[in-house]
Amino acid sequence: MSADPSYTLVGWREWVSLPELGVPWIKAKLDTGARTSAIHAFDAEEFTRGDDLWVRYTVQPWQGSLEDPLKVESRVIDRREVRSSSGHGEERLVVPMQITLAQQSITVEMTLSRRDEMGFRLLLGREALRQGFAVDPARSYVAGRPKVAVRRRNRGR
Repeated sequence: MSADPSYTLVGWREWVSLPELGVPWIKAKLDTGARTSAIHAFDAEEFTRGDDLWVRYTVQPWQGSLEDPLKVESRVIDRREVRSSSGHGEERLVVPMQITLAQQSITVEMTLSRRDEMGFRLLLGREALRQGFAVDPARSYVAGRPKVAVRRRNRGR
């Protein structure tokens, strides 16, 4: 696959970081079929700070583990109806989130969603990927992987 040189080639699944949250590694599915991005978030509580709506929520970065939950506070920038691939609609809060993928930092509009049953705790959709990435669906981890110990931890070992 040859990509436009102005785009960084990545695979359909990659390890990314969430520097503002202090998450050095989280496995993400890069999904060009999804418009919006989503992160596994629970215990969401909305509150106001000044004139702005904020949300306090918990993120679990490890796929196969309940370890290292993070309490996070983010400013809410939108409330959006999102449809799953099965057609089920759900209203979700949207927050800005900095993502580092393939050594490039971008700000993504991230929806908060329960992803317990999904294969990945983080999904990056088209709106995020159009910020300079081309996805090769035949490849994985083009941008590199963390050490084996981190990958095992993600699997709950």
